Amino acid sequence: MGNIKILGGRKLSGSLRIQGSKNAALPMIAASVLHNGKSVLHNCPQIADVGYMTEILNGLGARTWWEGKSLHLDCTHLRYGQIPSVYAEKMRSSIIYLGALLGRFHQSAIAHPGGCVIGARPIDIHLQVLKLLGAHIREKDGMIYASCTQLKGNEYEFPKISVGATQQAILAAVKAQGVTRLHRCAREPEVQWLVRYLNSRGADITGENTGEIVVRGVEQLTDLEYEVPPDRIVAGTYLCAGAITRSKITLENVPVEEMESFLHMYRKMGGQYEVNSGKLLADSRELNRAVTYLETDVYPGFPTDLQSPLMAVLTTVRGVSHIRETIFEDRYKAAEGLQKMGAAIDVNGQDAWIYGGASLRGARLKARELRGGAALVLAGLAASGETVVEDCEYIERGYEHICEDLSALGGVIRKEE
Repeated sequence: MGNIKILGGRKLSGSLRIQGSKNAALPMIAASVLHNGKSVLHNCPQIADVGYMTEILNGLGARTWWEGKSLHLDCTHLRYGQIPSVYAEKMRSSIIYLGALLGRFHQSAIAHPGGCVIGARPIDIHLQVLKLLGAHIREKDGMIYASCTQLKGNEYEFPKISVGATQQAILAAVKAQGVTRLHRCAREPEVQWLVRYLNSRGADITGENTGEIVVRGVEQLTDLEYEVPPDRIVAGTYLCAGAITRSKITLENVPVEEMESFLHMYRKMGGQYEVNSGKLLADSRELNRAVTYLETDVYPGFPTDLQSPLMAVLTTVRGVSHIRETIFEDRYKAAEGLQKMGAAIDVNGQDAWIYGGASLRGARLKARELRGGAALVLAGLAASGETVVEDCEYIERGYEHICEDLSALGGVIRKEE
């Protein structure tokens, strides 16, 4: 396990380009198995989760390789096989291979998925929609087996909004016979990007930005080269890095239109920004207002993935801030680490109250999940003295070069194996 060491108390400045989106790239990689041919993802982030997804493909007989920032996927000789726990338990996103493999081979098998420990995150909705499309599902010895004679279009209303289950249903329905109508779908940008990606290679999907998606099954897809969009969560994290250090920074390749709820909150706190020639110029030098109440929500609401980074910022803002987490029931894992640094945080169920304004002190901490680990790194930038964040492999699941990026902005930060 590696550690990230930060020497805090320094202002940031300069310019940084935002990496490709983790949450958009992973379902695109899964979608590649639907096509008996080649795919190229340009601007694909070279992160651990992408590595896990490609290792799964390699284990099924595909060929994957990198050329610079472009990920090549050749699924011509892909064969049916089980996805073992050594990969599946590392990341929850592996579950969406179920629908894609069903679409190609009419059978699939995967170990129960893992990933960050931020709540139960049950997969029952994934399995329900696959059953409705004609799959037979059985679970045995920690494995999920799915099979069908032929997936067939149907109508399904999600009992609750779920990004992963929406993507699962889309992937399964692309090559199903007939028309699939999905109601109460997630509208997150990553769902919309998956639909655009599939349509670009011959799928027939509409309604991705309305919550009511219609998939008309097709027999085959085509080869495609596609640009992975920038990562809105990474962009928000680095804006929080500027905010927690009260700095002025410039971010390039920012999906501003996907970040309205976060940027609205940033302005309410006193941050200022402008967009000029594709660059976001963010000035946090006067950021000084607590957040009376913030509730995470599905898109276009405030993203749960930026709740922990924002909490880190709020520990440095005088006044009482109140956050309610509505997406995951166990997503305040960063609070314990922040408390060790001197922050005053009271967590009660879904709610957290941050009594801001205390001076953060460097400490030795453990990353326990992806976004919470990133939040501890941000806190280290603002703390006096040295902060060490252990188990940084969690952070590397979503941030391509967090140490190099923050160093480029003037932070004193490095990784130690």
